Amino acid sequence: MVKIRLSRFGSTHNPHYRIVVTDARRPRDGGYIENLGYYDPRKTTENYLKVDAERAAHWIAQGAQPTNTARRLLKSQGVKVA
Repeated sequence: MVKIRLSRFGSTHNPHYRIVVTDARRPRDGGYIENLGYYDPRKTTENYLKVDAERAAHWIAQGAQPTNTARRLLKSQGVKVA
């Protein structure tokens, strides 16, 4: 099953996440199929969230299932999530 989920980057106590499309069997920070954007939960910059909405919609149409957090972030960027 293909999932849209967050992959953690950054040092200890300084998390940054990439929003990625990956196989559900891969480790959280393992290889991924495509990078859709990024998310900084600490909001240290003005553009703390960026998502390629067109590619995200494409993957959802192909059957990719977003995790709860990824679903919330995609909806906030205007991506239609069933």
